[in-house]
Amino acid sequence: MGRQGPRAGQMKRKGVAGAAKNYITRNQAIKKLQCTLSDFRRLCILKGIYPREPRSRKKANKGSSAPASFYYSKDIQYLLHEPVLAKLREHKAFAKKLSRALGRGEWGLAKNLEESKPVYRIDHIIKERYPTFTDSLRDVDDALSLIVLFAALPATTTIPSAIISNCNQLAAQWQLYVMRTKSLRKVFLSIKGVYFQAEVQGQTITWLVPYMFTQNIPVDLDYRIMLTFLELYQTLLGFVFFKLFSDINLIYPPKLDDVLDENGAGIGALLLEETGKGLVVLKDDVEGEAGEGKEKKKVLAKDVRKQIHAMSSGKGTESEEMEIDATTTSTAAPLTSEELDVFPTVANNGDSLPTPASDNSNNTLFAPYYFYLSREVTRPTLEFVIRSFSGRVGWDAVLGAGSPYTEADPRITHHIVDRPAFTPREEWPGKRAFVQPQWVVDCINKGTLLPTADYRPGAVLPPHLSPFVDEDEVRRTGGYVPLEAGGEVEVDEEEEEDDADDDEEEEMDEDEAPKANISAKKSKALVAAAKAPNDDALLHAAELEAERKGIAPAEFQAQLEAEKKKAKKAAAGEKKAGGKVGKKSRTHEEQLASIMLTGKQKKLYNKMSYSADRKAEETAKLESRRRAIEKEKRKGSKSAL
Repeated sequence: MGRQGPRAGQMKRKGVAGAAKNYITRNQAIKKLQCTLSDFRRLCILKGIYPREPRSRKKANKGSSAPASFYYSKDIQYLLHEPVLAKLREHKAFAKKLSRALGRGEWGLAKNLEESKPVYRIDHIIKERYPTFTDSLRDVDDALSLIVLFAALPATTTIPSAIISNCNQLAAQWQLYVMRTKSLRKVFLSIKGVYFQAEVQGQTITWLVPYMFTQNIPVDLDYRIMLTFLELYQTLLGFVFFKLFSDINLIYPPKLDDVLDENGAGIGALLLEETGKGLVVLKDDVEGEAGEGKEKKKVLAKDVRKQIHAMSSGKGTESEEMEIDATTTSTAAPLTSEELDVFPTVANNGDSLPTPASDNSNNTLFAPYYFYLSREVTRPTLEFVIRSFSGRVGWDAVLGAGSPYTEADPRITHHIVDRPAFTPREEWPGKRAFVQPQWVVDCINKGTLLPTADYRPGAVLPPHLSPFVDEDEVRRTGGYVPLEAGGEVEVDEEEEEDDADDDEEEEMDEDEAPKANISAKKSKALVAAAKAPNDDALLHAAELEAERKGIAPAEFQAQLEAEKKKAKKAAAGEKKAGGKVGKKSRTHEEQLASIMLTGKQKKLYNKMSYSADRKAEETAKLESRRRAIEKEKRKGSKSAL
């Protein structure tokens, strides 16, 4: 006989099915895994397991209404087979043995235990959480932001210096890749820091870099959770960077020049190497002047292969070779490149992978220009931005070693200054433009070179608008769009008319008697024609009546214009009043309609209405502030005249 099902009317035991079986509390999970609370948090962060909210907390907690955090039972069952959990248990036993040996004074045993300290790896977790490379790129935003944040923190007992050094190297490697591939798209200088956006293999990556200020670490912040996330993101970025560098035929990790790194060269301390049959070292050569640092002199294998092919085919003459040498050494005349043995390789070999082409045509925006950074300018940010758009950058010796040229170089086209008053030196050769740092960022966001007159040192800068905001979407949802971003200026028409009326009244103080006569001779036809300016019949009737009363044409036109302004003001006032009444009526209708909603739907509707009202109030406040500013500008211009 087969298995018999439950009989009709048979009661099920409580807590064996449904929400009580699908969910488990945090305390129950810790007892099941036999680990501490800190280890449980670390496991959940590494494996990507988060608390869940059941539909009925009382049913999930088996009838209890006590506050608790719930997890899926299957997720906790999945953690039972995690290798990291076994390593954490081994580390717990190791800590007990080490403390016992130190307490007994057994130093030899303690040293042996320290050498055999259990260490876990999370490489398999990265492969589990990110099955494809595209999945890992989508999660790089948070990883980069956290890495850059820790790179800016000072070393303490909580945050070791080794972690900060590793974060600095990862941040520099990412900037080096973005500069190499010209992947940067947008930059925004905000109050929180500098927002960057790059496009890598079709994925948009946005990260935040804090300003270079002294960071004060709060003492009441638990860094263990942040360090666990950092441990995960460091491993993730190691995998991602290896793949990205390999795709563009570069060796990862890039070599670090210790001398340049100690002298504050920053990104310039990293040396790139290309892989393949023909190895080309992208290394800087020391300039003739001592202390001037190094300059990147890229010797590309494809250029050498072209010259070899031209010489072997007999097409290249001595004059052409001299022209090639002149063009390659014109950008860096005092430098000499290393002579390397480069073997020609096949163009389409199986080892190289095709790199997706960039869709941005502005990645060479600063290609023909030479920039120089003054000593008060933040060098890492501007160097990264300018070099990402093919520009050449030099800087003051105070900002670190490795500058390719000095401030007296005649090739400099743009001198970036961030001082309220600046006087250029007479001994500087050539013609250069002096601009503030915002000019570089605005040029990138606009996609073109802006005039430098508005960004001269000491000038009031134009508004710096965010490139991440879609003005059309904001306008569609009823938000505020600034005038500089294409906002409408229709809101200022009434105030302009009021100002014009005030000016006319001030100018015509001496002609009050004619004004009185004009107002006395008003007719119904004139008022009707003013209210309907597009009606030719009413206008003709008003002209006939004025002619019958003996009113001059100029006087009639003045009366008509005055009545048109009054009619327009009255219509605007009625429109505002009608809008308020309509809003009240709509609110009443919505209240009647909300009666049919359920309690959950009504809560959601109230939240949406509250957000819409707050947004409308904020938009109205910004528009009124803008109108006040424009009015002050008009008054100032009139007083100046």
